[in-house]
Amino acid sequence: MQSVERAVSVLEILAEQGEAGVTEIADELDVHRSTAFRLLGVLENRGLVAQTQDRGKYFLGAGVLRLAGAAAVRLDISQEGAPLCRELADELGETVNIAVLDDDAAVNIMQARGSASVTAQNWLGRRTPLHATSSGKVLLAHQPPALREGLLARTLPRFTDRTVTGAAALRDELRVIEERGFALAMEELEVGLTAVAAPVRAHDGKVIGALSISGPVFRLTEERLRELAKRVVDRADELSRRMGHVL
Repeated sequence: MQSVERAVSVLEILAEQGEAGVTEIADELDVHRSTAFRLLGVLENRGLVAQTQDRGKYFLGAGVLRLAGAAAVRLDISQEGAPLCRELADELGETVNIAVLDDDAAVNIMQARGSASVTAQNWLGRRTPLHATSSGKVLLAHQPPALREGLLARTLPRFTDRTVTGAAALRDELRVIEERGFALAMEELEVGLTAVAAPVRAHDGKVIGALSISGPVFRLTEERLRELAKRVVDRADELSRRMGHVL
């Protein structure tokens, strides 16, 4: 824990001062110079700090920008999508979620509960498998080929009898999802739970999230989900526009 606190302190020092040498950082932390050097080495290996070539000073690296950018995207898409999700949930009476990619899973960062008597459970903050959810399949379908194939090469766990676990079958489904613009999940994660999702894009066209509607299969049959698909796509496109994407 002490090492974590010191590493965070290093980042805060560099954020405040712009750049600093090993001795300066050691003095600020009140630690031996070798300790400061080791901390900087770990942070440099992760791209969180970088070193000037001429003076041996350290400054915040591009990795900090990457983390900040990811946090900003999550914050922005959640803020921009909140009213849209509530409107759609009120309109349909079903649960609406926004999910983003989190390494090898989808994590739900925004949820609006529908007014129907039986609604989907609370998924807010939960990580769900990419291959067994509508949002996850949308996110997976729009990843760079190398990353997508790397994920497909892993063992895909089966959650129900309808979970697609074969790489070839899933690859074909992802191709269809990319072409038609939405994904379905019919009792693939939990028996009785179905969903439809569409991609949300950033200003550069990159898919940064998925908007989904989910509910019980007795209300959201496959036929009903296909009827709702256009509305989900339209709302996802609207959120994309709010995120700066020109359709």
